[in-house]
Amino acid sequence: MRHFDLLNFQHVILYLLPTLVFMVIFGLALGYSHFRTRNSAKRMHTVKYEFPANIKDMDAPFPLCLILVIAGTIIWGFFYILMTGLLGVKI
Repeated sequence: MRHFDLLNFQHVILYLLPTLVFMVIFGLALGYSHFRTRNSAKRMHTVKYEFPANIKDMDAPFPLCLILVIAGTIIWGFFYILMTGLLGVKI
């Protein structure tokens, strides 16, 4: 039992605020950063297919933050397997 009810509220805010900030930053990174090539400006605005209900398919460049997330996952997985084997930890 907590002696102060406000402490529970502070913990909830400390859990939610970094999550919300991360979601906003990650969303902006998905929308505005990508690898720039010589034809990436053209690819951002060229419509490949147009579907009913005004849905358009574009061949936009791959977002940079997703490349970093995928690379980080692969590197973490490699080192996790390596260190688990070297340290003799039972899975």
